[in-house]
Amino acid sequence: MPLNTDFAGREYPPAGPFPITRQEVVDFAGAIGSTVEAHRDPQAAQTLGYADVVAPPTFAVRLAQRCEAQLVQDPEAGIDFSRVVHGEEGFTHHRPIVAGDVLTGVLHVDRMREAGGHGMVSTRVELSDEGGRPVTTVNSTIVVRGEG
Repeated sequence: MPLNTDFAGREYPPAGPFPITRQEVVDFAGAIGSTVEAHRDPQAAQTLGYADVVAPPTFAVRLAQRCEAQLVQDPEAGIDFSRVVHGEEGFTHHRPIVAGDVLTGVLHVDRMREAGGHGMVSTRVELSDEGGRPVTTVNSTIVVRGEG
């Protein structure tokens, strides 16, 4: 099934809430090899003015992917995940993510198109806090490899 390019322009309902725990921030920092103390030590983070450990900048991808699952898992979208390769990822941080945050994400399908026998899907996830204030914008492009 080819990509359903009619999905371009869709906005999905908010996903979440995603409570951010200290342990998941610490674990993520360890997984990416971060040596920044504020990612692991609450006192180091508090010295910098944060309420608790601060997430590494790429931490937001964990939440964005949970939001993007709404599109990827929708059979009507025509995305064969077994054929997906990562294209690019970008982050605009409005403020750092900190343990104790409770975030939600809204998925926007910015573009879906066919190019050279492959599908190109560009999404944007707007993460916000409990007050609706922006935290991080995650832009992502995946390539759905053609079968030829």
